[in-house]
Amino acid sequence: MGTTAAIRSRSAVNQVLVGDCLEQLAKLPAKSVDAVFADPPYNLQLRGELLRPDNSRVNGVDADWDRFTGFEQYDQFTRAWLSECRRVMKDTATLWVIGSYHNIFRIGTALQDMGFWVLNDVVWRKTNPMPNFRGKRFTNAHETMIWAAKSADQKRYTFNYEAMKALNDDLQMRSDWLLPICNGSERLKDQNGDKLHPTQKPEALLHRVILASTNPGDTILDPFFGTGTTGVVAKRLSRNFIGIEQDQTYAKAARERIAATTPAEPEAVRVSTGRRAEPRIPFGTLVERGLIAPGTVLFDPARRHAAKVRADGTLVAKDATGSIHKIGAHVQGVEACNGWTFWHLVNGATMVPIDMMRQRLRAEMMSA
Repeated sequence: MGTTAAIRSRSAVNQVLVGDCLEQLAKLPAKSVDAVFADPPYNLQLRGELLRPDNSRVNGVDADWDRFTGFEQYDQFTRAWLSECRRVMKDTATLWVIGSYHNIFRIGTALQDMGFWVLNDVVWRKTNPMPNFRGKRFTNAHETMIWAAKSADQKRYTFNYEAMKALNDDLQMRSDWLLPICNGSERLKDQNGDKLHPTQKPEALLHRVILASTNPGDTILDPFFGTGTTGVVAKRLSRNFIGIEQDQTYAKAARERIAATTPAEPEAVRVSTGRRAEPRIPFGTLVERGLIAPGTVLFDPARRHAAKVRADGTLVAKDATGSIHKIGAHVQGVEACNGWTFWHLVNGATMVPIDMMRQRLRAEMMSA
């Protein structure tokens, strides 16, 4: 990235850029963001007012930003902003886009035609959807999010699997998410008490998206920023954001929301990681670091078996030499053994599993 592009990238971080999304996206440097969350116009094609059974008007989406002459114009717009997002995404970045039945299938087609690789489609099932007032269709109780990588060849992207599992009571997170729509004190209102933005997304939805697919310090681009839900959650979770919004009123509300948001402490935003993400520490590393000295005698918890530590990290016991696992199995006469939990150090009157030494060293390495 050149010097000018780098400065431009830094100046946009944690800012709400006001203007046309295509014009603002064009100003961002290539390969500068770690993730994209896009909530584009839905192209609802509303014809006339939407009324309740008592003839009161439903405050739906009827703003100019959701008006297109037809599918062709909408498709052109979709491919234009997706192309710019693809350009500014790092090679390890992923993109989320949310929509309803009005537009999500067209966006999905555009994504695949342009070379994006769909990782999941996630159904946001609303606990409190708006009813179908005319009674002529099923209640539209969900929206769909597409999660995509830049290409089928992309090998690296962030997915915090263990964090999602922890969030779901230690069960693998599914692709159907049951969450309420934005309401209560979270819903922004104008001076008349009406919804400030008709499609304000709930913070819980963005919490899950951001926690799943980014890490602290990452930068998330939202090209249709609205009233700033992405920025609020990003700041709270110690991520950076770039927001683009053409409506001055929405942009002002977004800035105010974000300014009132307090970031969580660094330890609070660390995500759970699986064993595969932790640094591998051989037993010999403990010997090298002086945590266990050569010549130390290790015992099983009942002190029925003993083995002596050698300088190269192997153990000697009963005329056999080998790894902590091999010798643990040998002294017991079994096929396999987890040496980390089998072998213990004598610490005064207590026995301490050598795995405690490994965990201490691992914590030091991960915090360095």
